[in-house]
Amino acid sequence: MHGGTIEQIKGIVDKVDGYLKDREGILLYNLAQSCKGRGVIVEIGSWKGKSTIWLGKGSKMGRKVKVYAIDPHSGSSEHRKEYGEVWTFPEFSRNIKKAEIDDIVVPIVKTSAEASGDFAEPVELLFIDGAHEYEFVRLDFELWYPKLIDGGIMAFHDTRGWPGPKRVVNENLSKFKNRGVVDEITYGQKLVF
Repeated sequence: MHGGTIEQIKGIVDKVDGYLKDREGILLYNLAQSCKGRGVIVEIGSWKGKSTIWLGKGSKMGRKVKVYAIDPHSGSSEHRKEYGEVWTFPEFSRNIKKAEIDDIVVPIVKTSAEASGDFAEPVELLFIDGAHEYEFVRLDFELWYPKLIDGGIMAFHDTRGWPGPKRVVNENLSKFKNRGVVDEITYGQKLVF
C-alpha cells in the first residue's frame, strides 16, 4: 500500500496517540498530495506521528516529496505537565514504520529553532504544531516562513482553541492568499511579493 485510501489511513492513525481530527488529517493528506516537488514538506511538532502519517501518505500519493518531521520528542510544556518526563521518539519511529512511510519521512530530533539553523531545503508545505505558547509559535513562524517558497502553503494547528497559534495567525493573515480553516487548522498560500 503506497498511499492508501482515506479509510485505510484512518484505520492506521486511529491507533496512534494524538490530537488531530480526521477532517484535519484529510486536509494535510490533500495538501501533501498537491505538492509539486518545488520544495519539501516540513512538520514542526510530530508527537507520535498521527499528522506525520497523513502528510506522508498524501505525499506518497503525489510526488513523493520528503517529509521532515521536526520534534525534540520530549513533549511540549502541556505534555510534560500531564505526563511528566516524556520521550516519544521510539513510538513515533514504530508508527512511521508501521504506516510504511519511513522511506520518505526524515525525523529531525531537535527543537524547531535548533533545526532551522542549518536547514537549507526550500519548503513547499509547512505545518506548525509545536509548542503552543505565543512566543514559541511566533518564533516558529519567524524562523520558517522565509524558507517557504513563493506560493507554498503554511498551515497552523490549534488556531481556534489556543491563544498562541490564533494570535500568530491573526497577526500574519496579510502574508497569505487562498486562506481556509478546517476545524483547528488555519492554512494559506504564501503571497508573492
